[in-house]
Amino acid sequence: MNTISKMQAILSLVPGAQVTVRGDEVEWINPSVAPVTEQQIAVEQIRLQAEYDANEYQRKRVREYPPITDYLDGVVKGNQAQINKYIADCQAVKAKYPKG
Repeated sequence: MNTISKMQAILSLVPGAQVTVRGDEVEWINPSVAPVTEQQIAVEQIRLQAEYDANEYQRKRVREYPPITDYLDGVVKGNQAQINKYIADCQAVKAKYPKG
């Protein structure tokens, strides 16, 4: 399981922020960037974690989809049976890991 870090939350809120995170301490290196509060960081961590968790089905699907080269090989050869098998294999993976 992936846990969203404080640094990931900060960079989501302030892209390109120059900060150092040591434990719970956040040091803003670039003073021209308005630092975000601990509460804003915590809320963003929760939001990003929920987004990550909701997309777990996508990560599982990617690992099991057949290689796209199987499909392309069927197209190049004009082999409709091979194309149909590729589509069926993809549909089986989608059925195994439905959208949240």
